[in-house]
Amino acid sequence: MTEVTMTVNGREMKGEVEDRTLLVQFLRENLGLTGTHVGCDTSQCGACVVHVDGKAVKSCSMLAVQVSGSEVTTIEGLANGTELHPVQAAFREHHGLQCGYCTPGMIMTAVDLIRDHGSALDEKAVREGLEGNICRCTGYHNIVKAILAAAGAAQPQQVAAE
Repeated sequence: MTEVTMTVNGREMKGEVEDRTLLVQFLRENLGLTGTHVGCDTSQCGACVVHVDGKAVKSCSMLAVQVSGSEVTTIEGLANGTELHPVQAAFREHHGLQCGYCTPGMIMTAVDLIRDHGSALDEKAVREGLEGNICRCTGYHNIVKAILAAAGAAQPQQVAAE
């Protein structure tokens, strides 16, 4: 067992894990943060995307011990109290979800896309940026629409803030 320490959603968290424990398992099972979903176990669906040190990563492809000492933001850490993050609000407003299973990973990926591209984000860049995220319910139209709306409406500090 190895002790890991990381800042998760602004709070320092510690735990003992087997060296083979995936970050997604640590978040869900040790910390009870179940907004990060496990969809495929093969790093192909994107339901498990979180931010590690400000970058979107698939938490099923990282070991918890690799992240020790890092800052992690999950979907639970995006909102400011009861005020939704601009990307979350755009997903709600533009019906960017159906069953909701892929939504946390889509939103976390979208925040990263907007941070990288800002208001210059276009449909082609959104679709390319979402290639690692699978939604089995939609044709991605409303997801793309929501991300573009958030990119146009959000101030850079709002999207970057986690």
